[in-house]
Amino acid sequence: QVQLVESGGGLVQAGGSLRLSCAASGRTFSRDAMGWFRQAPGKEREFVAAIDWSGGITNYVNSVKGRFTISRDNAKNTVYLQMTDLEPEDTAVYYCAAGGRSGTGSYYWKNWGQGTQVTVSS
Repeated sequence: QVQLVESGGGLVQAGGSLRLSCAASGRTFSRDAMGWFRQAPGKEREFVAAIDWSGGITNYVNSVKGRFTISRDNAKNTVYLQMTDLEPEDTAVYYCAAGGRSGTGSYYWKNWGQGTQVTVSS
């Protein structure tokens, strides 16, 4: 059974940092693209960051560029999201996803985690 389990969420003050982890199990994910999404109350789920299977290509939504860093450890089947200089607008449930990249470079997603809450107080 494929599972993605997020951890590391919590309550932090504005300007603080958190590191989210996503542990994958059930199959090998080393050839998958991995991504992070978030959903704030009353809003649609939005893309945050993605990383290709090698870790050599990363993509971010503009609002987190320079503050968030996605990385992966294929030996541990784990992907991370280091979040710094957090803002109240970053408050959301953060989801991990696994998938791939098409020939055109676009990502697609096959598996999702259950999410971890991140709350940033002002």
